[in-house]
Amino acid sequence: MDKISKTETEWRAQLSDEAFYVARGKGTERPFSPGYNSCYDAGTYTCVCCGLELFSSKAKFDSGTGWPSFHTPLAARNITEEEDKSLFMRRTEVMCARCDAHLGHLFPDGPAPTGLRYCLNSASLRLVKDDE
Repeated sequence: MDKISKTETEWRAQLSDEAFYVARGKGTERPFSPGYNSCYDAGTYTCVCCGLELFSSKAKFDSGTGWPSFHTPLAARNITEEEDKSLFMRRTEVMCARCDAHLGHLFPDGPAPTGLRYCLNSASLRLVKDDE
C-alpha cells in the first residue's frame, strides 16, 4: 500500500479542527459526542484523512462506552497497531495503514466473533452509506 504523507499545513487545510486534533494529533473526542456512536446506517467507515476503507457497519456494535465500536476491520492490512503508553496506561493504538491517522484504541473485551473492541473516534471516520 502506498503511504500518503502531507505536511501539517496540508492536513489542517483538509480537515476540521476536531478531525485534525484527533486524527493527526492523537487526540480523543469526548464520549457520547455527536457523531457515529449512535449511528447504525449501513455503509463503510473510511479514514477521514485519506478515504481508506476501514470498517463495515455490519461489524459495529454498541459497547456502551460512548465511542463507535467495531469487532472486526474490513481488512487487517488497512489498519496498524502500536503500543500506546500515554496517560499512565498501556493500550494498543489503532491507526490507518495508509496515512497513519490516529483512529482510536483496541481492547480485548469485545463480542464474538473476535472478542475485540476497536474503540474509535467519530472525528477520525467518515461513513460512506450504502445508498450513496
